Amino acid sequence: MNENLISRDEDISQAALCIKAMAHPLRLKILCLLGKDKASVQEIVDACGTTQSNISQHLSILREKGILNCVKDSNRVYYYVDDKRTLKLIQMMREVFCPNLDSTHTTHTD
Repeated sequence: MNENLISRDEDISQAALCIKAMAHPLRLKILCLLGKDKASVQEIVDACGTTQSNISQHLSILREKGILNCVKDSNRVYYYVDDKRTLKLIQMMREVFCPNLDSTHTTHTD
């Protein structure tokens, strides 16, 4: 059996849940937008070009799956990717699907 593949059932289930949560185009866009940064709901709404209600629903799903977390600052909530594995996946997807981006647009997971 190939040792480089996921072999434990628990790890396969966790990976599947994460990928399923990321699989929606808007959720993937949110994750790519955030990268290692924090952004308010309004900043995410402005960048994604959809309604606050729609963004809030997708942010909630990403939080439930443990991919995003948030911090409150006065009357604003800032979201950020709270899972380093997700940052690695985003970086790999950029390398595979966006090969023409220069290095200044990639997310570094160091």
